[in-house]
Amino acid sequence: MGRPRSFDEVAAVAEAGRLFARYGYEGTSVDDLVRGLGIHRGSLYSVFGSKRALYLRVLGEHVTALDGSTVPPRDADLTLLLRAAVERAPVDAQAAALVGDGLRALERSLRRGHLQPAPDDEEPSAAVARLLGEHLVRRATRTHPLQEDA
Repeated sequence: MGRPRSFDEVAAVAEAGRLFARYGYEGTSVDDLVRGLGIHRGSLYSVFGSKRALYLRVLGEHVTALDGSTVPPRDADLTLLLRAAVERAPVDAQAAALVGDGLRALERSLRRGHLQPAPDDEEPSAAVARLLGEHLVRRATRTHPLQEDA
């Protein structure tokens, strides 16, 4: 019989989400996850299976949160979804499917009135593209992560 889990799985997934959002999938090593989550390497593999499995869980939970959120997408952190669209979707079919689900969730959020369409009544897909672009601009105006460490 194995030892009882000595860490909060929900908190670990949330912290993994912050790491993946900030550094991307490729930029987040297993060692980064072990340190950031405060768990042993064996626990990471035992509970989550692999770095990729943890990433897909994080991305899936992020998409679910976007879909059920009452927070307007403009105020949500869309960085993880954007990174996944650029970095993982082209090379990982499961990540691509989750990105597609996330984009559709943003469109549904627009239809629920969480994001006001532009005056010219733009289509929901165009509004999502605008929203993602605005998010990128807001992120670009913040301090670059490498500058924070200097």
